[in-house]
Amino acid sequence: MTPSLPETLLHERRAIRTLTLPGLIRLVTEIDDNGPISHRRGSLQGAFGDLTPGQLRHAIDVARDLGLIHADEQAPDRYRLTRSGEALAEVYDTAARWARARHFPDTSTDFVTRVQHTLHLHSRSPHTSGSSVEPSAPHEVLAEFLQANPRVLHHADDRSEQQVAEAGRAA
Repeated sequence: MTPSLPETLLHERRAIRTLTLPGLIRLVTEIDDNGPISHRRGSLQGAFGDLTPGQLRHAIDVARDLGLIHADEQAPDRYRLTRSGEALAEVYDTAARWARARHFPDTSTDFVTRVQHTLHLHSRSPHTSGSSVEPSAPHEVLAEFLQANPRVLHHADDRSEQQVAEAGRAA
């Protein structure tokens, strides 16, 4: 029998699953790197041509729910990052730099995959057998981000409970 994980670690892992959605990583970093997305026809889909409309809509919905973007249908800049969104962009950049310097998970990995693998690596419990996660910049900025943005932890818990309820209804 394996011991249960501390509740805080479970909350953090749920939050990391949400924060590592490929569409969310792309949305936040695109706005961080290139500025707000405007109302110009095609500018949204043009910036994310490799995402399906459903993936893009989900990323926007999650980003709004987490308070990472301002979404204003009337403003010239339709989507722009909030302070929390800017902080998350820094988490993503730090994770990608750390992974690139260590060729993690391998040398030919793209930005999104580097971020995903690095944040998942740093979400593991240091007490898990075989895991020797070094204290690192990605872990520190992620911990700071989660502490400064408890909404992310609560959102992940709410979605988790919603998924359990939906699974129960489907059965």
